Amino acid sequence: MTAVLVPGLRAIRLERALTQEELAHRARVGRKTVMRAEAQQEIRISSVRRLAAALRVSPARLQRVPPESH
Repeated sequence: MTAVLVPGLRAIRLERALTQEELAHRARVGRKTVMRAEAQQEIRISSVRRLAAALRVSPARLQRVPPESH
């Protein structure tokens, strides 16, 4: 199992005006997965792909640190 961090997830989710629950539903992942990801805990790459698809961005974009976090 490959696990990765997605530091850009929260910023993109907020840009889309989605709650964690709404994003989890759209991505077909558990809300706890979204919570863990936003808490900078590693999640499975398969979950990253689902989240990226739901947000209509590339998985690589989710893995980038948002500019305000530098």
